[in-house]
Amino acid sequence: MPQVITKGYKALLAEAGQAVETLSVEEARALHGRDDVVFVDLRDPRELEREGRMPGAFHCPRGMLEFWIDPESPYAKPVFQEDKRFVFFCAGGWRSALAARTAQEMGLKPVAHIDGGFGAWKKAGAAVEAAPAAKA
Repeated sequence: MPQVITKGYKALLAEAGQAVETLSVEEARALHGRDDVVFVDLRDPRELEREGRMPGAFHCPRGMLEFWIDPESPYAKPVFQEDKRFVFFCAGGWRSALAARTAQEMGLKPVAHIDGGFGAWKKAGAAVEAAPAAKA
């Protein structure tokens, strides 16, 4: 018997959109470089190598987010324990919407995500740097 999906990705994205603040690229650019804001890049390492990265962003692959946020996790990262605003982004804004909602549900706040993700950031001419060369 085939698996029956009761809630698809579109419904999950719509719920995340209602629950989490969504920033335009212009709003995100205004926050970029501030000491009280952490930009969290959820893309996988291959995406960073291919597309470049946002200067100063903290890289957290999407698959590690919950483990890096939870201070009880053996993988917890201190950056997520700081009293700052967290702005999540991925390539196009879908993973970051879901990730920001998850982070918010875990108690991280304030959180937001960038509408259109890194693709929109790059297209708008915002700061981008080449990813460091992969180690041989």
